[in-house]
Amino acid sequence: MKETDREAVATAVQRVAGMLQRPDQLDKVEQYRRREARKKASVEARLKAAIQSQLDGVRTGLSQLHNALTDVRDIQQSLANVSKDWRQSINTVESLKDVKDAVAQHSQLAAAVENLKNIFSVPEIVRETQDLIEQGALLQAHRKLMDLECSRDGLMCEQYRMDSGNTRDMTLIHGYFSSTQGLSDELAKQLWMVLQRSLVTVRRDPTLLVSVVRIIEREEKIDRRILDRKKQTGFVPPGRPKNWKEKMFAILDRTVTTRIEGTQADTRESDKMWLVRHLEIIRKYVLDDLLVAKNLMVQCFPPHYEIFRNLLRMYHQALSTRMQELASEDLEASEIVSLLTWVLNTYTSVEMMGNVELAPEVDVHSLEPLLSPNVVSELLDTYMSTLTSNIIAWLRKALETDRKDWSKETEPEADQDGYYQTTLPAIVFQMFEQNLQVAAQISEDLKTKVLVLCLQQMNSFLSRYKEEAQLYKEEHLKNRQHPHCYVQYMIAIINNCQTFKESIVSLKRKYSKSEAEEGVCLSQPSMDGTLDTIAKESCGSLLEEVFLDLEQHLNELMTKKWLSGSNAVDIICVTVEDYFNDFAKIKKPYKKRMTAEAHRRVVVEYLRAVMQKRISFRSAEERKEGAEKMVREAEQLHFLFRKLASGFGEDVDGHCDTIIAVAEVIKLTDPSLLYLEVSTLVSKYPDIRDDHIGALLAVRGDASRDMKQTIIETLEQGPAQANPSYVPIFREITVPSLNVAKLLK
Repeated sequence: MKETDREAVATAVQRVAGMLQRPDQLDKVEQYRRREARKKASVEARLKAAIQSQLDGVRTGLSQLHNALTDVRDIQQSLANVSKDWRQSINTVESLKDVKDAVAQHSQLAAAVENLKNIFSVPEIVRETQDLIEQGALLQAHRKLMDLECSRDGLMCEQYRMDSGNTRDMTLIHGYFSSTQGLSDELAKQLWMVLQRSLVTVRRDPTLLVSVVRIIEREEKIDRRILDRKKQTGFVPPGRPKNWKEKMFAILDRTVTTRIEGTQADTRESDKMWLVRHLEIIRKYVLDDLLVAKNLMVQCFPPHYEIFRNLLRMYHQALSTRMQELASEDLEASEIVSLLTWVLNTYTSVEMMGNVELAPEVDVHSLEPLLSPNVVSELLDTYMSTLTSNIIAWLRKALETDRKDWSKETEPEADQDGYYQTTLPAIVFQMFEQNLQVAAQISEDLKTKVLVLCLQQMNSFLSRYKEEAQLYKEEHLKNRQHPHCYVQYMIAIINNCQTFKESIVSLKRKYSKSEAEEGVCLSQPSMDGTLDTIAKESCGSLLEEVFLDLEQHLNELMTKKWLSGSNAVDIICVTVEDYFNDFAKIKKPYKKRMTAEAHRRVVVEYLRAVMQKRISFRSAEERKEGAEKMVREAEQLHFLFRKLASGFGEDVDGHCDTIIAVAEVIKLTDPSLLYLEVSTLVSKYPDIRDDHIGALLAVRGDASRDMKQTIIETLEQGPAQANPSYVPIFREITVPSLNVAKLLK
């Protein structure tokens, strides 16, 4: 207590010190005293009220405890009196056993009297009920059936309560009402028939369906009442519970399954489109049935039946089972596509489950897949394997057909721009397009796989195409008169390469939706190189054809006949121009390369004629005449190839200038300047070799052995540096086997 007083004093001192920190606060001491006095009075009043409240509560509690003790004593006394009375009444209860038996017998007899009318009229009620069932009056028939069952169940229940072990009487009652079970089964059969045709019945006679549902609901209530009574008495009448609601859903489930299975009207043998027809019939039937269920059947069933949700589940399960069965069959590639397209796309589209009239009850995103991912994967693997085999066979057949066309006596067709072509690219890429369009209907992933497959097979196909073009050329060289349109079809082969290139690019752009997919497709072996090789070899074959015709005239160049007035170059120009009139049917990229190659080869052959030393000029006049003729012919060839290249928007290469440069060496009249002229030639054409210089000096015919030796040795000491843009032209020109030492003699 003293400790508390000390704490209170310390607290008070602290508070007073806080109030009187400045001299001017001393004037407010009286005000502070009154305020503290009011606070003290307020606290004392609250304390008194709290103590008074606690005292009142304690007083009330003591009073209640006293009353409870009194009540306990009274109850104890009453229990003692009851126990005493019970001991005295045991003998009295045993003496009332006869009364108990009489009451039970009276109850049984009362039940018999109550059902006496029904008992005697059972045969008549049975006949009436049978007639009502046959007439289709199902509600009235069920009412009478309920009366019969009620009488039977009441009698049997009383008998069970009186003597549950007396099976003879129970059998007697059951036998007397034996026809009741037959009526119940007959009525159930009629109900199931109506339910099997419920989708038709609900449109024509919805009241009949409502009657069936009412009967089922009645039976469900009776089942529940009997099961509740079983808990009290242990008795269950025969044939109960009927569970007609459960059976109703089982009937509907079997009906849905049968309806789905019964939609297959054709087989593969009778109709190649059997699966497409089958799936379309299923789509139409299921959509129509669900719309009827949503708009009409839900009005005939209680809400707690959730009839639409249950029918939707049944149809989905039946469809899943049917799709599994179809997937397990040995389907062809087109049938796999039809099945997967239907399962993955059509089923959830607006044409079926996504129909706006089924919303919002049907949410396509919540539907389970009709086929498991494993089954879908197996089908896709089978499809890809079959498609691979088919594409290989289709490409082989297309190439064989095109190869036969190459031997025709008629020219190939031309496109709208007049370029020769065959139908091969169109056939190949039409086939690719069809398969890609089909794959795109199934999934984007399959589309990408099919695109990669097409490009892979296209790469292999081009290798075979290249081989066939080479064989075509070899066969022609055996007999140049056959095939009759060799040049035209070789041109078509070249143009096909350009068409293939454009079609491949178009295919990638059209079916590669994203950059990633395009990267996958582009990562396949490049076909541009193969196509360029085919085109290059085919152009070479055509040029070879040209130079076979030019061979005789090329052999006349730089001969005495040529010097004396041969028109070999005129014939060469006319022949080349004639061929290039046919080559006008070649598409520009390849025609441009071919023109440049023809230009280069003509110049090379001309230079080869110089280096073969077919002529050795004997005088300055001959050298001048020969050189001037070479210059004129070089200009003539330049004019020809400039004319042939005029459509390409650029000038021809300066190959013909090489002939003029060589002619300048031959034309030179001052032998002392020969070294300078040859040096200029070598610096301009760094691929020129010693044997070329020796042959050129031999053609001049006036260079001494020492001069030749000096020129060649001097040039060897300072080899010319090649211009990076220089295209070698002397490299492939060989000089006859006469060595340099012999040329110097």
